[in-house]
Amino acid sequence: MNSDFVKKGIQRAPHRSLLYADGYADWEIDRPWVGVVNSWNGIIPGHIQLNRLAAAVKAGVYAFGGLPIEFPSIGVCDGIAMNHEGMKYSLPSRELIMDSIEVMAKAHALDALVLITNCDKITPGMVMAALKLNLPAIVVSGGPMLPGRAGGRSLDLSSTFEAVGRRVSGSLDDEGLAAVERGSCPTCGSCAGMFTANTMNCVVEALGLGLPGNGTIPAVYAERERLAKDAGAAIMKLLERNIRPRDIVTDKALDNALAVDMALGGSTNTCLHIPAIAHCAGLSVPLSRIDGISRRTPHICSMSPGGKYYLYDLYNAGGVQGVMKRLADAGLLDASPVTATGLSVGENLRRAVITDPDVIRPVDDPVHKEGGIAVLFGNVAPLGCVVKQGAVLPEMMRHSGPARVFENEEEATAAIMEKKIVPGDVVVIRGEGPKGGPGMREMLGPTSLLAGMGLDNTVALVTDGRFSGASRGASIGHVSPEAAVGGNIALIAEGDEIEIDIPARKINVAVSDAELERRRGSLPKRTHLPTGSAFLDRYRAFATSGAEGAILKDPD
Repeated sequence: MNSDFVKKGIQRAPHRSLLYADGYADWEIDRPWVGVVNSWNGIIPGHIQLNRLAAAVKAGVYAFGGLPIEFPSIGVCDGIAMNHEGMKYSLPSRELIMDSIEVMAKAHALDALVLITNCDKITPGMVMAALKLNLPAIVVSGGPMLPGRAGGRSLDLSSTFEAVGRRVSGSLDDEGLAAVERGSCPTCGSCAGMFTANTMNCVVEALGLGLPGNGTIPAVYAERERLAKDAGAAIMKLLERNIRPRDIVTDKALDNALAVDMALGGSTNTCLHIPAIAHCAGLSVPLSRIDGISRRTPHICSMSPGGKYYLYDLYNAGGVQGVMKRLADAGLLDASPVTATGLSVGENLRRAVITDPDVIRPVDDPVHKEGGIAVLFGNVAPLGCVVKQGAVLPEMMRHSGPARVFENEEEATAAIMEKKIVPGDVVVIRGEGPKGGPGMREMLGPTSLLAGMGLDNTVALVTDGRFSGASRGASIGHVSPEAAVGGNIALIAEGDEIEIDIPARKINVAVSDAELERRRGSLPKRTHLPTGSAFLDRYRAFATSGAEGAILKDPD
């Protein structure tokens, strides 16, 4: 069904009356209807500038013969939602965004979509909607923030979180904390490091659903506005050629996106979002596939939080297209998939230029020989768990220590703040998975406290929850099965020895199978605390594991 179904013929006279009330002329109504999904709101710094981009997109659509029809999407700022009840709503909002776009597009028989996004769950939610609907679609991100500055060093949001840990440890005073706090986020845009938002925007470009430059052009640059106009023009070409999201997001394109993710050292949250995106395309990306691509793809960009560069530096060095060129030249990328430009990956890469080989390193001189993410298996996580190995210090790639067990993030944070965690410990936080949380909260607070207190080189953290893309250190998340469904993480006792071997992809608790089964038999039935939210209760009822992307179960 396209827009002709609701605007043509005598039976549609009432429909046209309503469109006249919108101020549309007949010749406008006759144009293809392009939904422009604008996730602007007044609280997310990555979205505060999106009205400007929406106007640019609409100008491009209009100039090339379409009728742009703008409508909104919600969005959660993960930084502001961090460390409190609000984070329970972040991951579930992904599905809500997806569903709301489906409702608007189907209810109004739209012909195509331009999806304007920027931050953590909004981007994957919009991509998932595009693939479910399979209307011609293109994604436009709002662009990254510029890095900040204080005390003679460059900063981003993770700097502020870690400064809290430095303040607790006494290595930073109130004046120093205030300087970091005021200096770390100097412009609008998605936070300046290779955190989840920027990782996903780079992944969208690598998938082919965003135009070249989508992942890295700074939010405050006029080039970002030109990109939005070009996206408006490009959607009309995709519509004319009937190129749809499922033509673009193929298994080859998914492998390309994962390779770029590993080369960039991106957020572990892609291990949730890329499988969820694949599911909406009728495809499958198990954790083992992600790990296989990471093993063969070198980590070639040293990006914050684990490295020294920011998205601004990557933009100046050649952007995502430069990274893709490095990989393609080494035979690590497939050049054949079609993209939102209407051209193939290979045709797009003819224009790619690398201007700084230290930011985008050669594949034979990488930051690390393997990609940024590792997937671990063992009796702690039989279905897998993930770690951003590119942001782990060498001395923590293998670690054994006693478990310090906490039933939620708040308990663990309090223990860290009270300096009850000591070198060698393995902090275990359970009950924070998709069902247990509910909502699989991000835990930038505990990880940044450990880093700020100088414990990231001696203390590991293991959870069935997840981490912010700004986390660094031996932070191992997405443990599956989660505690709330009886996963082995629920059986770990205080003082149990946890053995972590990231190069070998192993994570185990030094307890016999017989003892684990004995503990399982005496495990009290987990009772979920009331959420006070029908929305979160529904999410809890249908959420799958982190190993499955924390998607909602399809109806039987």
